[in-house]
Amino acid sequence: MRILVTGGMGFIGSHIVEAYLAQGHHVAVVDNLWPHGGGRRENISPDVRRYIVDITDSAVAEVFERERPHVVCHHAAQHSARISTEMPALDAHVNILGLLNILENCRIYRTHKLIFASSAATYGAQSSMPLNEETLQSPTSPYGITKMAAEYYVHYYQATHGLNYTMFRYGNVYGPRQDPNGEAGVIAIFADRVLTGKPVRIDWDGEQARDYVYVDDIAAANVLALHKGLNRTYCLGTGIPSSVNDVYRQLVRLIGRDTGVIRAPQRSGDIRLSYFDTTRAREELGWTSGVSLEHGLRRVIKFLGDRLNEHSASTHDGARNGAHDGARNGAHDGARNGAHDGAHDGAHDGAHERMPAPQAQAYQALTSHVAARLPSTERITLEISADDSTP
Repeated sequence: MRILVTGGMGFIGSHIVEAYLAQGHHVAVVDNLWPHGGGRRENISPDVRRYIVDITDSAVAEVFERERPHVVCHHAAQHSARISTEMPALDAHVNILGLLNILENCRIYRTHKLIFASSAATYGAQSSMPLNEETLQSPTSPYGITKMAAEYYVHYYQATHGLNYTMFRYGNVYGPRQDPNGEAGVIAIFADRVLTGKPVRIDWDGEQARDYVYVDDIAAANVLALHKGLNRTYCLGTGIPSSVNDVYRQLVRLIGRDTGVIRAPQRSGDIRLSYFDTTRAREELGWTSGVSLEHGLRRVIKFLGDRLNEHSASTHDGARNGAHDGARNGAHDGARNGAHDGAHDGAHDGAHERMPAPQAQAYQALTSHVAARLPSTERITLEISADDSTP
């Protein structure tokens, strides 16, 4: 099966790419590598075709023309609640117009199915728990609003154009490759700070609780959705709420170090309690969360610990390697960038083909403040390995 994963070099998307590859599918990835989005080249195998392009760009059509995907797994998004509050136009531009660009290309190129990543943020603050698929959505952030609106667009394209879908509303996903330097992902942030001997900041009283679900379980659901869940929506979580204080206490116990807590006021819009009833996913998909919070925390700690050790080793050898790599990369990058007029750096040692580079005209409709902070789409790049061929 030919599958296109948008946001496929990001935290969640890269794990889904791995799961699809393990099933023997032909996978291609779209990602703009926006620093705030979490996409990293090293998150996926260099053998996977990687299109460096923004989902709002017209060049997405060229990706569809080349790939002709049977399934599109759409995980590219502006996912930060904070950024959505500060720049709601940017949030809507990516999460609504970007989705519409994907949906239109699915329609034109007759994609069989869309798998769409929605969010628990569409529910907002609720007085009754657990949440399920029938709970009334009442988002309290621009991010939640755009995700809810996106669901309606997906419904529309199915009813009007016959584009089948499966939609997932995720709980708080965590696991390896989640950015500990971002503003989302309390587990990654706390684990990194405790490992490096720094205090953690806990807002409110720390008893606000969420449904933390491990990323491999999310990837497994996206595999099941290839053949199940026709035109259905599912809540994905563990069904077990865990407080911020409890997450910190478990990390301290597992790492063996208490670095202290800095208390901070409640954040605007913070929700007291949120967790899922996943009965529908269990009964219709055969899906359950298989990784306990403690087991998942151990995996995160190992991943971050290994990365810190690698960084320490590279720092130790920095003087020698810096001199060697500086000379080599300076010569290599200078020649490449001069020849390619500033083409995207970091391409692996294989064929490097550039798509035509239309300017993202839709950005011009935004304010200059927003446009100045959008990811650049001046270059649309396809990165493939030397022995790759079009499916």
